[in-house]
Amino acid sequence: MKNNKVSYLGLMITLALMFSYIEMLIPFQIPIYGVKLGLANVVIVVVLYKMGFKSAFLVSTIRVILSGFLFGNPMTIIFSLAGCTLSLSAMSLAYRNKSFSIMGVSIIGAVFHNIGQVIVAMILVESFSIIYYFSILLFAGIVTGLIIGILVREAIKFLKIRIM
Repeated sequence: MKNNKVSYLGLMITLALMFSYIEMLIPFQIPIYGVKLGLANVVIVVVLYKMGFKSAFLVSTIRVILSGFLFGNPMTIIFSLAGCTLSLSAMSLAYRNKSFSIMGVSIIGAVFHNIGQVIVAMILVESFSIIYYFSILLFAGIVTGLIIGILVREAIKFLKIRIM
């Protein structure tokens, strides 16, 4: 059982990293700085639902660090780690609450990811004026979170694997 879990986690990390790379290659870019679809989050939310918070946190953290080194820079890693930590914590609470659908959990994750990144930006520039940018990120988080949630809902229908 333990070997299956390790194999499954390795596969999910690889898949999340591939989705990050694919998203980087997509020529369609949202013309608002910091806004992207977040295809790798499909994998993270699936892992949260199939394997729990610890596994999702592991996959997300490793994916952020690897994609930061491969496709970004140290600042990308800092912003993404803040976003993924806050996002996963909020999604885990919403998932355990059982009051939210997969789409709701995904939207919460996207919004809290943006909150984490705005907090880091405010700390780095030592100004609260960046908070005005959050309204744009809030709307983007709702839209992208809904899209990712729909993709996760459909993916989970096909996944018969249950590893805990």
